[in-house]
Amino acid sequence: MTGTGLLDRYGRRAVDLRVSLTDRCNLRCSYCMPPEGLPWLPKAEILTDEEIVRLVRIAVTLLGVTEVRFTGGEPLLRPGLSAIVTACAQLANRPKLSLTTNGIGLERLASGLKTAGLDRVNVSLDTLDAQRFHEITHRDRLPDVLRGLTAAVDAGLTPVKINTVLLRGVNDDEAPALLTFALKHGYELRFIEQMPLDAQHGWNRSEMITAEEILAALNTSFDLSPDPAERAGAPAETWLVNGGPAKVGVIGSVTRPFCGDCDRTRLTADGQIRNCLFATGETDLRGLLRSGAPDEAIADRWREAMWGKLPGHGIDNPEFLQPARPMSAIGG
Repeated sequence: MTGTGLLDRYGRRAVDLRVSLTDRCNLRCSYCMPPEGLPWLPKAEILTDEEIVRLVRIAVTLLGVTEVRFTGGEPLLRPGLSAIVTACAQLANRPKLSLTTNGIGLERLASGLKTAGLDRVNVSLDTLDAQRFHEITHRDRLPDVLRGLTAAVDAGLTPVKINTVLLRGVNDDEAPALLTFALKHGYELRFIEQMPLDAQHGWNRSEMITAEEILAALNTSFDLSPDPAERAGAPAETWLVNGGPAKVGVIGSVTRPFCGDCDRTRLTADGQIRNCLFATGETDLRGLLRSGAPDEAIADRWREAMWGKLPGHGIDNPEFLQPARPMSAIGG
């Protein structure tokens, strides 16, 4: 496989790299981790800024990656974030650079990240109600998130996308209100089905708000029509709102999987490659890095990891096993 991109045996090519910068987070969202938090990865196991940039460079220059998304945990907690973005923006064949964040700290950092070379952001926001925000996240930080959204627009980190998870009996009545809010401010809203990636392993499919339910709720207040634009490998199915041009998306990872068109590869904060969000195995690149391996050897290991990717996540299979790592330790 030397000299090829990140291909798998089903003909998919990974061109979108998700890079987790930390497993730490300043929220405790109930669908991700328990209120008391989790044991964090030891600092010695976390990739250094230089190691992250080197792996991104290998992905871009040797493996054909064209998009890089920085994730966490909460990536804004990474002290070297701006330097990492700057270095990645200076790569030959510069990739598109984005970041997924809970928005806390974005008010302060948005302008500097734009200057460093970040193109845009996705911000997680599950409710517009302060009490519900506390119920979901166990923190009173809704105003910080809203100010972060405004700062992202002001800095030019556009289009600003909002990621929303609806929870039954908690915020499942807010879909129309959230879309109204997004339309008013020019944000692009994406609803995401709750996935079996919580640290508590308490996910229950019968309790999940499905894509069909989300669309039914939105159709009570809006006229939605299928988006004629090509979806390609994008995770969200999109609909035109009231004839467009505004759109709303639904990522139905569980009930409307898009595995056949998946174009993602994932790097964890401790240097492991995951060829699927729901993979039960990982491939270590940190050991190669720290043993002095050349770039091509690292690229070959990465190619091997992606070649073994399964055709789908298998959530519907009776033998499906939830990954041992929660989303906060994998990277969104």
